Order: sequence, then C-alpha cells, then structure tokens
Amino acid sequence: MTPLQASLWLTLCGRALDNRLPHPILGDKMADEVVRKVGYDYKKLRIPSSSAIYIAHRAKKLDEIAQRFIARHPDAVGLDLGAGLDSRALRISPPPTADWYDIDFPEVIAARRELLPDDATPHGIGADLTGSTWLDTLPTDRPAVIVADGLIAFFSEEEMISLVSRIISHFPSGEIAFNGYSTFAVRAQKIAPVAQAIRDISKFPGIDDPRAPERWHPKLKLVKEILCTREPEVAQFPPVLRLMNRLTAPSAALSRMGNTVLVYRF
Repeated sequence: MTPLQASLWLTLCGRALDNRLPHPILGDKMADEVVRKVGYDYKKLRIPSSSAIYIAHRAKKLDEIAQRFIARHPDAVGLDLGAGLDSRALRISPPPTADWYDIDFPEVIAARRELLPDDATPHGIGADLTGSTWLDTLPTDRPAVIVADGLIAFFSEEEMISLVSRIISHFPSGEIAFNGYSTFAVRAQKIAPVAQAIRDISKFPGIDDPRAPERWHPKLKLVKEILCTREPEVAQFPPVLRLMNRLTAPSAALSRMGNTVLVYRF
C-alpha cells in the first residue's frame, strides 16, 4: 500500500486497542480480529490508550449519525468515504431496504474482500475519491448519509469542497458527517508520535469554526457540532482522561482542540 492507503492501520488499530480495554467505548471486535489475523505490528504506530479511546469514540458518534438517519429514511443510501478496513456496516446493521457503500482505493477494497466477511462490505467501490466517476453507479433518487472518519486530514480544502459539491449534486438530500480537524490538531500532529505515520501526507489546514464549511456549497447547513468532551461516553473513560475531558468540556474553544464530529445537511 502507499503511505496514504496504509494510513487505514492507524484508525483500525485504534479501534482494536479500544476493544482490548476493560471497558471499551466502541467494542469493535472485528477490528481486533483483523489486526490479530494479519499480525500487524501496531506497536510501531505508538498509539497511546487515550488516542485509541478517542478514535473509538469518534467512530461511535459517526455510527450513531448513520443509524439515526437510516432510521428516519429506511430506503437511504449510506456512504463510508475512505472506509479503510472499517466494518461499520456490521455495527450499524442497515435494513435490507437501505444500501451501504464503502469507498476507498481499489487496493483497499481488495483487502476488505479478503479480510472482512461479506456482510461487512455490502457494496465496495474501488476508486480515488478525488475522481468524478465513482458516483455514477450510485442511485440519484434517494436520500443519502455520508460519513468520513479521518478522511479530511488527507484532503486539501479545495479537494473537500469539490468532493462535497459532487455529492450534493448527485443526491436529492442527505447528511454529511466527518471528524473536526482544528488548526491546533494540525500543529499538534507535527510533534505527536502517534501522528508520525500521517504527518507527511496530511494536507487539510484545519477548521476552527463549525459553520465555515457552509461556505463550501449553498445547500450545506450545519446540523450539529458534537463536542466529544460533552458526550455521555466520557463517564466510561479512565480517571485521568475523564478528568481532562470534564475540565475542558465547559469551553467550546478548548473542546474543539480535541475530538469533534461535524454534521451537515443538504
């Protein structure tokens, strides 16, 4: 895999390590199974338990967004952009009336088919997301929920604007959710050991104002900014991490320096 494709191991191993904690936040057994099956040396990524928890927490919030949308629109189309080896479809269990698509590079989709069970990837599309043709095979007459976990770090702002515009033009309505990526996070990854694997391939400048992406397209409107420091799962964090989150939770500015998820409708 290229360095960009191999970045999938960071989130996969984070979810696997969360699953090994006494009180996992996400409990992604499939991620743990894949890491063990491949024998991937996750220790070289230097993922601290706090980062594993944050990765799992972010994934859980994106799962909940997709589940709520599909509950309201049972015939929805779901997209996981830059899906990597995530088995989100297993976790959210969309009904037979909905269609779930995992989109990533062809090499990654091939790895998914080898390492994940069939029901973890109902529809896999191997494509470069910066291209314009991968949407052509998807329905155009149904609402869509689109999630992207970690993807934004590897896109320039211009590439994100182009991607969002193509999605909005393709579907009649829907929601787009992705993790927030502040300018503080951009600076922090230059020194954080856990970010070493993605330091040289990250491009996004950061978002400090959750309403800023509304300027990407006239139809894009902020639904919710999820500040993870204020979410109920914090009560399950280890004591020191729980205290840190409780102390920063009252401040939106401080909370945005950490784990956030942004949800927009169109």
